[in-house]
Amino acid sequence: MKETSIHDQSFDKIDFTQQPLEKGEYGNCTFLHCNFEYTDLSGFNFNDCEFIGCNLSMVKLSQTAFRDVVFKDSKMLGLHFNDCNDFGMSFRFDGCILNNSVFYKTTIKKTQFKNSKLIEVDFSECDISGALVSGCDLSGAVFDRTNLEKTDFRTSVNYSISPSQNRLKKAKFSLLEVHGLLNVFDIEIDKNS
Repeated sequence: MKETSIHDQSFDKIDFTQQPLEKGEYGNCTFLHCNFEYTDLSGFNFNDCEFIGCNLSMVKLSQTAFRDVVFKDSKMLGLHFNDCNDFGMSFRFDGCILNNSVFYKTTIKKTQFKNSKLIEVDFSECDISGALVSGCDLSGAVFDRTNLEKTDFRTSVNYSISPSQNRLKKAKFSLLEVHGLLNVFDIEIDKNS
């Protein structure tokens, strides 16, 4: 069976839980305010696509390819990016809710996470070196043997990152949030002195 190849199309306000997206390769397509919640996008290829204002929560991503994909203002709860096809995997997030998503052992260097909620996201054994994590809430996010070299966290909050368990060379942090690097040592920091 020949796989569908769709290019330069826009999909607006489609509920893919009722009308499944045809499996195939999508290039330079835009998905606006679409609902994908709990759908199966396994084996799909998305190249140079944009998802704007979409609900992608709990979508199945086994061998899904995301190459140069933009997610903007989208709800993306509980996604397992570690199940994706890792060849050429690249995306950026702006204004998204990625709570409880998993990037375990993925290589996503220079990824941009802007103004997003990354609550309880698992970045264990991930390579996000050179990433920009700007204006994000990282409450409960897990960093364990993660490569964070040259990653910029200066405008993000609520992270807890152990300097002894992660690679932090040339990573950037703000003075106001630096306690997120020290709280693993169970020491008291007086913010008034």
